[in-house]
Amino acid sequence: QVQLVESGGGLVQPGGSLRLSCAASGSFFSITAMGWYRQAPGKQRELVATITSGGSTMYADSVKGRFTISRDNAKNTVYLQMNSLKPEDTAVYYCKCNAVVVMDGSRYGYQYWGQGTQVTVSS
Repeated sequence: QVQLVESGGGLVQPGGSLRLSCAASGSFFSITAMGWYRQAPGKQRELVATITSGGSTMYADSVKGRFTISRDNAKNTVYLQMNSLKPEDTAVYYCKCNAVVVMDGSRYGYQYWGQGTQVTVSS
């Protein structure tokens, strides 16, 4: 019922910046929390940052002070501004959202994932 489309990944030199975007579309009642996760080769997927519909944010210790998550509720879009990028930030970045959908008159909560976008930090 919800599709997430990510964009903004690419190759950047250490110390550089990238901005990721993730737009949600489809049929849903509301979107609550949205977030970004990442998975490096040979490692488990890990949380990067999350943001509630009210704007409360949470960050992994490894990105605090360098990454900023934000969202535009009117556009159902979440952003991740990544500054001072390091080689260890190299990973596939995934967008996730928690959405409420209505089926047969009842509301249900589901989690949805995007397809991922590659971020490579290398000189």
